[in-house]
Amino acid sequence: MSKITKLLIEQHFHGCFGIDFNKASADDVLDLSKEILKYGIGGIFPTLVTDSVENTKKAIQTIKKAANKQTSDMAKILGIHLEGIFLNKEKKGIHNPEHFLDLTVDNFKHIEDDFIKIVTLAPELDMGLIDYLRSKNIKVQSGHCIGGDLSKCDGCTHLFNAMSGITHRKSSTTLSGLINDNIYTEIIADGIHVSDEALQLLFKTKPKDKIILISDSLPITKSNLTEMTFADEKIFYDGKKATSKEGTLAGSTALLPDIIKRLAKVKLLNPEYINTPYNYHKINIDGHIEWDDEWNIIKVV
Repeated sequence: MSKITKLLIEQHFHGCFGIDFNKASADDVLDLSKEILKYGIGGIFPTLVTDSVENTKKAIQTIKKAANKQTSDMAKILGIHLEGIFLNKEKKGIHNPEHFLDLTVDNFKHIEDDFIKIVTLAPELDMGLIDYLRSKNIKVQSGHCIGGDLSKCDGCTHLFNAMSGITHRKSSTTLSGLINDNIYTEIIADGIHVSDEALQLLFKTKPKDKIILISDSLPITKSNLTEMTFADEKIFYDGKKATSKEGTLAGSTALLPDIIKRLAKVKLLNPEYINTPYNYHKINIDGHIEWDDEWNIIKVV
């Protein structure tokens, strides 16, 4: 028997089909948004990795330009997720810390734009930026950080990855994200970034309406590329995962429907997770997906 769900919303991904949102043209973004709808993804938040102020501003304007030219046969560009610039060097991941800025309002104003809807940052380094972002109704997510005080955050960016882990002696980002029912938690459930045991812990601990499935997909996803430059680093794809030369994971090489199918296969999928981004962002997108019993897409309507 087939299953019907809403269209997927991807709130954290850096590109696919060889297209990098940090470097793409407006036509590239439009082509991506048209192609990705075939994968059941009806809404996207193009995600920018850490870059220079100049390049970040240029990428924001390019994505806005594309959003203004969209047609009905494309996944709707819902806003920008700014993952970079305001992070902690101790948990930099693949990001280039040479571009990191202090978490001040003045620094944010160098790149400020009303199309920025989500900002990932290190709350322990805050110097007044979080209150400013909240006053602008921008979602604040903890990520690439070590702080355990998430009281001013709306969510956690890719829980478990690039943040202080679970400890029984003190607070940590991961622990706070798990036990605070008010915090939304992104999770990369591709089977590479987080073990299935850790996924079970998350799914048992968090309310199902606070779990957001993301891909954190790289531009290399669904392309013929085996290497590329991303976040000023050479990235290598071995057919399973993409890493830097040193072995640092650089993001996923799966899209959301791939992740959903994998979760179903290991019996960890709750279809309610698909609805969470709609509630988080208070949005609605027309359309639905029809899936078969093994969670392969039959059609997108």
